[in-house]
Amino acid sequence: MSSEAEIRKRKIYRVTFVGFVVNLILSLLKLAAGLVGRSGAMIADAVHSFSDLATDVVVIAFARISAKPSDSGHDYGHGKYETLATIIISIALGVVGAGILIDSIERIRVVLDGGLLPRPGAIALVAAVVSIIVKEILYRYTVRVGRQVQSPSVIANAWHHRSDALSSLGTLVGIGCAYFLGSKWRIADPVAALVVAIFIFKIAFDLIRTGIGELLEQSLPADVEDEILRIVTANPEIREPHNLRTRRIGASIAIEVHVRMDGQMTVEHSHDLTVDIERRLRARFGEGTMIAIHVEPLK
Repeated sequence: MSSEAEIRKRKIYRVTFVGFVVNLILSLLKLAAGLVGRSGAMIADAVHSFSDLATDVVVIAFARISAKPSDSGHDYGHGKYETLATIIISIALGVVGAGILIDSIERIRVVLDGGLLPRPGAIALVAAVVSIIVKEILYRYTVRVGRQVQSPSVIANAWHHRSDALSSLGTLVGIGCAYFLGSKWRIADPVAALVVAIFIFKIAFDLIRTGIGELLEQSLPADVEDEILRIVTANPEIREPHNLRTRRIGASIAIEVHVRMDGQMTVEHSHDLTVDIERRLRARFGEGTMIAIHVEPLK
């Protein structure tokens, strides 16, 4: 394993382990606050936090696999395992959103049928505030590391942290209305949860769409491919790039392109030109970039 891949793996482990510890402590605190404060919303929020523990385990497990170098059975490495982890986390997000949605609809129905939701205790309010602050800090830390190491699964896990913060925000609004404004306003709790569930579904859908696109060998965005072509043709001796093929493999990308050069130049010189192209592409897109350049003579 290269030193760059080892450093990347360690950063992923560190940020995910920090998230795991924070989620474990926060989940237990919120569960206790929900039980003591008689808040069904806070108990549901605690369950949401417990789901983050499972995604942390997924990220750690798949980071170890995706960091493995290429072997006889995986010529392009194991980067797709990280994409698979992203999809698993996204599905977990969707399941959490569905649970919040169902629970909020049931509680709204109770109120509409003339029922009365219980008044939560002040400890539930405090737990909601603490959860929002802690999870937003954890989101910012995790997403920064995820972008730094170009890890889609870490970024997906960061959004799982933010979904928990948003869930706690909805819980805070609902608990606050129920606690300060009286029984008539207790329906605000499930209504806020309903809005949060929709937002979580949107995040999950976007992440799943991106992950599936990578598994199905979707090309890189058009602006990225245009940039690749500009880098390839920066040297005037290289002409007419064509048959460009791109795809993402975990944190790395793969580039295949055909170029035309003067048919009278030596093989050694054409080789030097292709090596220079590879150097510039890796300087822009990372040392793990997989590059294949096919040289053709100018017609």
